[in-house]
Amino acid sequence: MYSFAQLIYKLSNSTKTNEKLQALVEYFLHGDEKDKVWVIALFSGRRPRRTVSGTQLTVWCTELVNLPIWLFQECYHTVGDLSETIALLIPEKSSYASNSSPTGGGREGASREGAHPLHYYVEKFQQLEKAAEEEKKAFILQSWQELNSRERFVFNKLLSGTFRVGVSQKLMVNALAKTVKLDPNVIAHRISGHWDPATTTFTALLSEQSIQTDHSKPYPFYLAYALEGTLHDLGEPADWQAEWKWDGIRGQVIKRNDQLFVWSRGEDLITEKFPEYAILQNRLQNGTVIDGEILPYKDGLVLNFNVLQTRIGRKNITKKNLQEAPVGLFAYDLLELNGEDIRHLALTERRAELEKLVTSLQLPWLQLSPVVAFRSWDELTSQRGQSRNINSEGLMLKRKSSAYLVGRRRGDWWKWKIDPLTIDAVMVYAQKGAGRRSNLYTDYTFAVKDGDKLVPFTKAYSGLTDKEFAQVDAFVKRNSLEKFGPVRTVKPELVFEIAFEGIAASNRHKSGVALRFPRISRWRTDKPPDEINTLEDLKKMLELYGK
Repeated sequence: MYSFAQLIYKLSNSTKTNEKLQALVEYFLHGDEKDKVWVIALFSGRRPRRTVSGTQLTVWCTELVNLPIWLFQECYHTVGDLSETIALLIPEKSSYASNSSPTGGGREGASREGAHPLHYYVEKFQQLEKAAEEEKKAFILQSWQELNSRERFVFNKLLSGTFRVGVSQKLMVNALAKTVKLDPNVIAHRISGHWDPATTTFTALLSEQSIQTDHSKPYPFYLAYALEGTLHDLGEPADWQAEWKWDGIRGQVIKRNDQLFVWSRGEDLITEKFPEYAILQNRLQNGTVIDGEILPYKDGLVLNFNVLQTRIGRKNITKKNLQEAPVGLFAYDLLELNGEDIRHLALTERRAELEKLVTSLQLPWLQLSPVVAFRSWDELTSQRGQSRNINSEGLMLKRKSSAYLVGRRRGDWWKWKIDPLTIDAVMVYAQKGAGRRSNLYTDYTFAVKDGDKLVPFTKAYSGLTDKEFAQVDAFVKRNSLEKFGPVRTVKPELVFEIAFEGIAASNRHKSGVALRFPRISRWRTDKPPDEINTLEDLKKMLELYGK
């Protein structure tokens, strides 16, 4: 665990890509073989499932350090992170006291005597998943006392299922490429799919055999950057294909070895979530991979994403779910045909084969994502304005000669989203953030007017500069009216413009609406609170855009 904790510390405390890359290269060169497999898994989103609750961790920690719950809670509200609070409260053993802070300095060197490697802990988490509470407690208390504070912080993050690290999968893949001398695109493909870090070796994972033996393995998704510059910078309109940018779940449908697999872009195997697709197991040829968007779809219309959310996260999909939230698959691309990887072909060639395939299947819910016809950039700009009418986020622009690449790239694919919806609101509640913002009030709740009342309708915690966050934090501390645990009620004086991608009706919110991707667009220092928008304004938006 020591080496992994040191790696996390280096990655978390560097803002330079080259420094992070070098730290990963060093780890993959010298790290424990089994630990390296777990690092690949963790950095590509395969986190251990939560073994215990936050409440259990809190109680066990207070018992261990003989601290009253109220004082623990005060510490937690100050620190802003449960894992770090526990790591700081448990005393260090003198043998490694020099490494006492999960976020501060510490010694370098080999693992401490008596410390276990990373894989020991994460695999123990798996073994304890269904164990009795006392057995879990005994293991966790023992681990807390044998780990130093930095290791304990990482241990808690893994244990609670909240492990995050500011490293892209692309950076990890590039580090591996420098270590094992393989092309990054090859590595990205080999580490995708369904594999068990507990039983897979580092060598086997990166070998060609990993593709041959795992029939479910998806291809790395090709992603687009937001359009930079102007449309005219792209050159001739005739060189580009335009499609609607849909708001659903990006996925790959795979038929190999007489089996059907459905993968999300986040590399979750979601086949059982969409039983509608089961018919493809008999209708598709082996060696077929379709890239597309899973969308709520009924009677030839794409529905609001909010409809699809009623099925996301459910363990079991009922007949009622299927009726209330029917789905379609809008096919974008064909990546494999007759068992052959065709990603290297031009988009026009892949699209032609995709059109043949979808047409031959004649399934009403399986649609080709429509190509938007245009002759000039001005004409395309005009068509983009119709996006919200069909529940689209805007347009995708793809160079007709482009291959299907790996990851987010500039040049051949661009997303050109419509401008977000906006509304002016006043801040009414504030809460401290997490991580480096744990001492600042950076999580806010906003309200609109309803007659003489203020009605909260959304939360947001992004969109301001560090300087602006500090200024708002100072305001909150000077103007708090009430305290409810970590939340402060503040004087309703600060006005902000809130941007969001969509709006839907919601029975769970007092306002009656739910926003999609709300964030702070700007701080309206020019507008007084009595000029903010109203609940009626929100309801009019719901009528216009909440289809």
